[in-house]
Amino acid sequence: MGEKRGSRGVVRTILVVDDDDSALAAHRRFGNRERVVITASTPIAAIEIAQAQLIDLAIVDLRIGRSAAMLESGIEVVRELKRVQPSMAVALVSGYLSVETAVSASRAGADLVKFKPVTIPELLHALQQGDPTPPLTVETPSLARAEWEHLQRVLADAKGNVSEAARRLRIFRTSLQRKLKKQAPRA
Repeated sequence: MGEKRGSRGVVRTILVVDDDDSALAAHRRFGNRERVVITASTPIAAIEIAQAQLIDLAIVDLRIGRSAAMLESGIEVVRELKRVQPSMAVALVSGYLSVETAVSASRAGADLVKFKPVTIPELLHALQQGDPTPPLTVETPSLARAEWEHLQRVLADAKGNVSEAARRLRIFRTSLQRKLKKQAPRA
């Protein structure tokens, strides 16, 4: 079989798995005559696509909806995609990354783990450069980063409802809105 498709070879077929329609539309615009970008909004659809055709690179969002489907975590989707096509390059992307998540994704078979927002060209560049993912000796996140990750998790669990998230966090809605306007701390 030789070299892994997508790692340093030519990437012609890209599968993007995300439940956000605007993110899927943005990735679809990257398709052209040289590259085909296929999108899937559910884990089941992504697996069916991978079973039906050869994929060079899969870009999987960490949090994929809240359906009754068995595969809801992007990490499970990574694991299943690697089982279906072991030579496929897989990138897990999310705005909710933590050290624990990055390690789990790496163990599931992810070749890259990146913070959102990230573009296809950035992911292709990282694959070409052999960008290590993730470094297993990562420093403990700062308090600001840990707080931001927690706020994002609670907001996602509340299905984006800021009022409900504020109730769950036991803070004022305006306080939560102010915190959510800030950029995610990197460290």
